[in-house]
Amino acid sequence: MSRLEKSSPSTPLTEEQKKLLAEIDSEHDARIAERKIFLESEIAKSFGDPLVEEQLRRQLASEIATIEEKRDLKKEKIRLANSD
Repeated sequence: MSRLEKSSPSTPLTEEQKKLLAEIDSEHDARIAERKIFLESEIAKSFGDPLVEEQLRRQLASEIATIEEKRDLKKEKIRLANSD
């Protein structure tokens, strides 16, 4: 941990930045929940068709990964703005 601090020392976040990070988490968690609900209902409608179910599960995993990646990029921009 100390090596990490030496290579890129952390600077404390402002209250505004903390608020923005929390809002980003909340927004993206809601998007993930929305997609899970929708695609889980589509899986239920597939009536046990393993091919359709697998395709929908892969789609869900892909969409979650995309949403999480976008969230991480937004949060990183806020953190980088603090280090300037």
